[in-house]
Amino acid sequence: MKKTIIFSFILVYMSAFMAISQPAKLNNILYGAAFYEEYMPSDRLEKDVQLMQDAGITVVRLGESTWSLFEPRDGEFEFAWMDRIIDRLHKANIKVMLGTPTYSMPAWLWLKHPEVLVQYEKGGKAYYGIRQNMDITNPTFLFYSERIIRKMMEHYAKHPAIIGYQVDNETTSNGVNNFDFFIGFKDYLKKKFKTTENLNKTWGLNYWGMTINDWEELAPRDGITNTGYKLEWERYKRKAVADYLTWQSDIVRDYKRPDQFITHCFMPSVQDIDQIASSRHMDVMAVNVYHGSQDNLTGDEIAFSGDFFRSVKMKNYLITETNAQTIGWDSRSQYPPYDGQLRMNVFAHMGSGANAVEYWHWHSIHYGQETYWKGILSHDLQPNRAYAEVSRTAHELKRFGNKLVNLKITNKVAILFSHDANAALNVMPFKNGNADMWGGTNNIYRNELVAQFHRVLYRNNVGVDFIFPENARFEDYSLVVIPSLYIASDELLKKISSYVENGGHVIMQFKSGFCDENTMVRPDMAPGPLRKACGFYYQEFTNFKDLKLKDDPFKVGEADNKVYDWAE
Repeated sequence: MKKTIIFSFILVYMSAFMAISQPAKLNNILYGAAFYEEYMPSDRLEKDVQLMQDAGITVVRLGESTWSLFEPRDGEFEFAWMDRIIDRLHKANIKVMLGTPTYSMPAWLWLKHPEVLVQYEKGGKAYYGIRQNMDITNPTFLFYSERIIRKMMEHYAKHPAIIGYQVDNETTSNGVNNFDFFIGFKDYLKKKFKTTENLNKTWGLNYWGMTINDWEELAPRDGITNTGYKLEWERYKRKAVADYLTWQSDIVRDYKRPDQFITHCFMPSVQDIDQIASSRHMDVMAVNVYHGSQDNLTGDEIAFSGDFFRSVKMKNYLITETNAQTIGWDSRSQYPPYDGQLRMNVFAHMGSGANAVEYWHWHSIHYGQETYWKGILSHDLQPNRAYAEVSRTAHELKRFGNKLVNLKITNKVAILFSHDANAALNVMPFKNGNADMWGGTNNIYRNELVAQFHRVLYRNNVGVDFIFPENARFEDYSLVVIPSLYIASDELLKKISSYVENGGHVIMQFKSGFCDENTMVRPDMAPGPLRKACGFYYQEFTNFKDLKLKDDPFKVGEADNKVYDWAE
């Protein structure tokens, strides 16, 4: 068949949607919010549940943030306060997702065991007073985490209101650089590379005379410049997160009923996590996605998140958090949605395969860091414009949501997503990037390159799946879009070439094929093993700024008739 590789954008396939029967437990779209009665300035459980019932809310998420209430003192457990909430919700026929509360540890734990707090690179350290400030690999932290999870599961697993469990919350590696974590990394390297000689050769440690003769000579991460070390460190962080979430999932599975599910609320902007490995012991993916509102609502973030996380397990997913009213850790970005935007967003989520949409959160909080991250109810706790729109949407879903649940999406276009390329382009960026709102690294690959391709496809009504190097089935697609595949094994590149040789179409971006899986630049004419499929080679590359194109070949107008950043 004719070999084809495409370096300009084409629009070819549209996705097909149809409702199918799945072995899922849902027969309608779940619609609701996270609910924290324990945050309220006064007891208004009856009032809140009645308002939920009137609005048509069908599900709430509880418990993931309040370890200190479940275990107010070391070894003393209190559940009556949550029993009252779950029992009242059950009486109202509102389903419950219960979270393990491990992402925000109680004050007594850090005071008794300060060693569980994260130590960052070059002497930085976490302090108590914010969530996600722990080393998730620390044995002491794991001991107390397992104890509270098991106590909660023993108490709640049989409650008829609970349909599923969320393990931890928005988990990342938390920037960990603790000594114990470094020892674990060293053991990981020993298992992978066997000998220091192999490590020296693979990482090119002859450069600057950094060869090691004994594993004890391996330096901590703080001063490292070697790109192979940096990439492997990022891989180990992703492994640590996956191991942690798998560990929690397995504990929950010891107790849960067959009709209950296990999930975790992943974040689209967080990429120091292997979503495939992390979710292997989970039943369903869940996503926390936040996006612009008013004139900044594009639909891009909703579609990207849905397409990405639907693709991880190739099945429907849940939205466990999304915008209700305004968002922000201060009051500088308060843009409540226009009329109709909340409802429109719900159907956009379902269009990408969501089986549930939950807001963060039911009511706005009257104190603390997230005072201005508003819920469905504002601080006055009275029905309002958002409540009315949620109620309208909820009642619509009760009428015809059973036609929208478990939608099957079949796409013929895929984007290849590489965590290694993401990490390596952060280590060796080709341009200045923009830090994301969560304080992460620049993530040029994810936030700009991948997002750019997805945005253009989405805006041209082309349905997209994501595929990943570890399990990519190129043959399922007629077109595969490959953002800068800076890091790739020969095996993966040969797989791409074979796909092209067999008639597949590829849109390939710059820098692809440049380095092997250990960040060593291939000693071949670029693009290395892809050269035959591409039909060209190059020996030079350059940075540049805003280079104007001749004659406006893409008909984009004077302002946009330019290219920038990189050329090969």
